[in-house]
Amino acid sequence: MYIGLGIFLIVVGAILTFAIDASSVGGVDLQTIGWICMIAGVLAILLSLVLTNRRGVAGGGYSARRVSHSDPATGTRVDEVDVDRDGRV
Repeated sequence: MYIGLGIFLIVVGAILTFAIDASSVGGVDLQTIGWICMIAGVLAILLSLVLTNRRGVAGGGYSARRVSHSDPATGTRVDEVDVDRDGRV
């Protein structure tokens, strides 16, 4: 989820840090802003990887089962859904 944002921030930060010659514009140091963007990009990528692993491994995996059938007595459709232990479908 955050991998795309992280890559974008790293690219923008690298451009601000290494490709622009002006050291400051209007009292703002562009190289410092570039380093901050690159660090934020790395943190966004790491956060995305940690959250993905936590959902897949520590959560015990994800399983769901959905069954549909017709009730023979009334002829109405019945949907049954099994949820995991966190209450998610």
